[in-house]
Amino acid sequence: MKRSLLLLGLFLYHGFILGQEDIHLDIEQIMEEVFPIQDRDANYEELYEALLLLYSHPLDLNVATREDLQSLFVLSESQINSFVTYRSTYGKLLSIYELQAVPEFDQATINRLLPFVTIREGSLTGDNRSLIAKILNEQNNYLLLRYDRTLEEKKGYTPPDSNSVNRYSGSPDRLYARFRVNHSRDFSLGFTAEKDAGEALTMDKNTSRYGADFYSYHIQVQNRGRIKNLILGDYQIQFGQGLVFGAGFNIGKGAESVTTTRRTNFGMLPYTSVVETGFFRGAGATVEISRHLELTGMYSRLGQDAIERSDETRRFVSSIQTSGFHRTPNEINAKNTVDEENTGLNLTLRKKRWTAGANVLFTRYSLPIVKAGSLANQYEFSGDHNQVYSGFISYNYQNFSLFGEVGRSSSGGTGTVAGLIAALSKKLETALVFRNYDRNFHSFYGDAFGELSRNINELGYYWGLKYTHNRKISFSCYYDSFAFGWVRSSTSAPSTGYEYLFRINYDPMKTSRLFFQYRRQSRGENVTVEDLDQNVRITEQGVKDNYILNLDHVLSERISFKSRIQWSSFDFFNTSTSGFAIAQDLNINFTRWRLSGRLALFDTDNFDNRQYIFERDVLYSFSIPALSGRGTRQYLVLQYKASRKLDFWLKYARTHFRDRDAIGSGLEQIDGNQRTLVRFQTRIRI
Repeated sequence: MKRSLLLLGLFLYHGFILGQEDIHLDIEQIMEEVFPIQDRDANYEELYEALLLLYSHPLDLNVATREDLQSLFVLSESQINSFVTYRSTYGKLLSIYELQAVPEFDQATINRLLPFVTIREGSLTGDNRSLIAKILNEQNNYLLLRYDRTLEEKKGYTPPDSNSVNRYSGSPDRLYARFRVNHSRDFSLGFTAEKDAGEALTMDKNTSRYGADFYSYHIQVQNRGRIKNLILGDYQIQFGQGLVFGAGFNIGKGAESVTTTRRTNFGMLPYTSVVETGFFRGAGATVEISRHLELTGMYSRLGQDAIERSDETRRFVSSIQTSGFHRTPNEINAKNTVDEENTGLNLTLRKKRWTAGANVLFTRYSLPIVKAGSLANQYEFSGDHNQVYSGFISYNYQNFSLFGEVGRSSSGGTGTVAGLIAALSKKLETALVFRNYDRNFHSFYGDAFGELSRNINELGYYWGLKYTHNRKISFSCYYDSFAFGWVRSSTSAPSTGYEYLFRINYDPMKTSRLFFQYRRQSRGENVTVEDLDQNVRITEQGVKDNYILNLDHVLSERISFKSRIQWSSFDFFNTSTSGFAIAQDLNINFTRWRLSGRLALFDTDNFDNRQYIFERDVLYSFSIPALSGRGTRQYLVLQYKASRKLDFWLKYARTHFRDRDAIGSGLEQIDGNQRTLVRFQTRIRI
């Protein structure tokens, strides 16, 4: 009775804070706030898909494990302990409003948590319907159709001329379709199809191309007796700290300086992205051996893109291509040249305070990979098979969390990552991470914490802090030091580097947030120096400073705006360059309509000072343009909710350059100084 009265009071007093519109915040805003937008090249689509998975399939708090809560990257160790204690004391939560009764949960934490969690009625009562009946009657389903196109003509779509006959085989239209029906911890069924701009819709048996260029599909069932998870089709896997099974969910370094340093055991997950590499295609299953022990087995066979070569004795490829484009004759001929087979196992033991496990993955190619004989390639993978295995452990004690994983590949190289996350007080959290990846450690599906995009040739130490002074003021920072013991493609000698960040947030009221962020990066890069009649490659240290000043303010229930100024400087080989961008956003919400717009001005000396600013987009899409040169960028996103089952989106974006007469190069070149994108999307709930 006392608990019910408390919940009623919280609902009446704070209900307006947790309204339905607040729960379904724009995914773009959440990603920019919680996840890092670095200015070095990265695969942001995988980061976006990681967040999308959490956003589109909220975690049921009544069945969430400690690892599930850690995977949200929102809660501190003390907050996780507080929630687990609250649930064990009072039982399953009756409403999402009950989060306000959990000790150590403040309003800011709850607001960040809401888009990723839910309370399902199914948690309290069983559902004995058949799987087919559940699928046919599931309300959580949608069909997404998307079209976009660059309006200006690119060289790849013009008639061949005397200088070049190479052109794209298809139209400049990009087509995308996704269907998904799922119920958390029960089942998931879906497919994705995409035709990139320049690719052709074909029906060609010789090249095994039918309709769209790329398809992804899966069916998943969970919690069927001892079968905890079964997936057929396309999937990803994450266990341990990501040395063997990384799944692409490496959030990395950013303003969230503590919780994102640790990886969690997602296990097997359906793959729904249009990134055409980095996933498995086949079957995988997780079986419960005992109450605390689970075994996961998987098999995958997938075609990979590569250019076949030969010498006097053999056929081989020099590398696996990962662009996913099949527009030109060369790109089409490279499609699915190499068959890649993967067989793997995971054994995971879970206890109250700790989790331990082992991974093994065996990869075989139908053609060997033979690298060119450069110094940078001396320790790169070569051959037609690779085996990598690892052991991992995590341990939780009060407000401390220890984690680590050690792996070894068949080449003899080892990889190690270990860390500590601690809530030193209610206001102060810290994280320490060490990693050491040998120059000959090869893990094709690993994605553990690190500076490089691959876990190879790196030694590093990371220290992060997050301090919450009060409801209005908080700050976060980190320092990361790293070294590369062997040459890389961009350096002709072993090199070192460091990176640190400081961010302070000021929330003067519930409707406003002001933050300032400073980040410095230093890495070795090659520079060419003319020495008599030859070019000598030497490595120099480049230093880049980034500054961001940002204000978000909600004027009313219908109107909000964002103002941002960011600038940078880059010092390299006795030369200093700089750049800046200024952006103003306006968002207007009506009953059925939502309008978002931006006007941005940018001016950079070179591409080293390119400015990244996250843009709003159509649902389940994203945009992070690299603003370089001198010009303006504007966009408008219009959403119309026609009914409960039908939504429409339209995006119009234009970049106008004032320092050039042509944009891009090669077949992507546009003759002119403007580039315009139109994107249309509809979502149909069946």
